[in-house]
Amino acid sequence: MTEYLATHVLTNAVREFHSLKDLAEKALTQLDEVAFFATLDGESNSIAVIVKHLSGNMRSRWTDFLTTDGEKPSRDRDREFVLDAADSRATLATNWEAAWQLLFTTLNGLGPTDLEATVHIRGEPLTVTQAIHRQLTHYAYHVGQLVLLAKQARGKEWRTLSIARGASATFNARVRTWHPGTAGKA
Repeated sequence: MTEYLATHVLTNAVREFHSLKDLAEKALTQLDEVAFFATLDGESNSIAVIVKHLSGNMRSRWTDFLTTDGEKPSRDRDREFVLDAADSRATLATNWEAAWQLLFTTLNGLGPTDLEATVHIRGEPLTVTQAIHRQLTHYAYHVGQLVLLAKQARGKEWRTLSIARGASATFNARVRTWHPGTAGKA
């Protein structure tokens, strides 16, 4: 992989992870305590559990990323899906922020030549590029769940996080003013 392409991959990955974090946090700010901890049924995860799981996953995957297996022996994945008395919203938010900062510190510390290195997750060898994409898709999956649950909890009070229904043409026209010369291009 050329240095230019590798740098582009890393820069884009950081941008996409920031986008996911921002999307999740815009949803989280719309929730009260009840909605944050609510479950649809006994088999569903609450938003709090999703936050706890993502934080645990990030700590495991991004700690010593290049040198140790991404599934740390100290990680108790099953406990990430169980809330206990210590799991207040404030504690979960602190863990969430620390996990994201670990991710960004790790990614920002990678160089273009690291992308073809081999890392392991649960013993499976992956290139760094594969591992980054694996985590990006995993986090997008759970952020999507989080946003859907938050939207359901808020109902008519939900403030959209993307283009509002019926507003695509207006949005597209505004984007074209940001990027002249793209009118008519798909």
